[in-house]
Amino acid sequence: MTKRTRKQYVDLVRELTVTDFKLKYEGSVLGYLWSFAKPLMLFGILYFVFTIVFRLGGSIPHYAVYLLLGVVLWIFFADATVTAMTSIVDRQELIRKVAFPRLVLVIAASATSLITLAINLAIIAVFIAVLGARPSPAAPLILLLLVELYALALGCSLFLAALYVRFRDFRHIWEVVLQILFYASPIIYPISIIPAHLQSWALVNPLAQIFQDSRSLLVTASTLTTADTLSAPALVVPYLIPFVLLAGGFLYFRAASGKFAEVV
Repeated sequence: MTKRTRKQYVDLVRELTVTDFKLKYEGSVLGYLWSFAKPLMLFGILYFVFTIVFRLGGSIPHYAVYLLLGVVLWIFFADATVTAMTSIVDRQELIRKVAFPRLVLVIAASATSLITLAINLAIIAVFIAVLGARPSPAAPLILLLLVELYALALGCSLFLAALYVRFRDFRHIWEVVLQILFYASPIIYPISIIPAHLQSWALVNPLAQIFQDSRSLLVTASTLTTADTLSAPALVVPYLIPFVLLAGGFLYFRAASGKFAEVV
């Protein structure tokens, strides 16, 4: 691939990402306001339920920021994978008419959710400032965790997009999987409520590891992280899973993409 061709593909990803972001809110009354209204509404409901009704968050410093950060990161992962899963089928006419790497469509679809994530992280920064949370001096490492989260989302998306072309049932299967992951990950509850002998298993889940590490950096250093429960070599497992999934997803997608035009 020449440098000029590579630049063309990068430009195509950027154009598709911006277009998809605009179309996502086209025709809605609130428009782009939904980018941050959705996580704030979900946060408000969960905060009420788990502080007033069940009182699970009372022991966590700055639980509001703790919860909002988990909700924002979760919404990014869920939206990115769901949107990217249908990206090939949604642009089937383009696939039949134009020759270009099909990978571009999946990357653009998942990158659309990155725009929303950036907006929501700005809101979290406001919450941190207003509520007086004190981020760790190592807070800039959050960028590495976001790279890890995107690698996880893109890896899943590549598998899902290729599978969805042939098996439309995966839309429904993935909805169920997301529900399981939502409750299996410490988004709404502190991981300390899990029995001690199961906490290390819970934190092998890369989503749990990302959520907890992010909270440790941005909200409170008392957050239980993977480093607190796992020792080498098991410690590297949750950090490797996203990139192994990404590599596997890329290889599977590349092998399957040759027949996309025949199937969609």
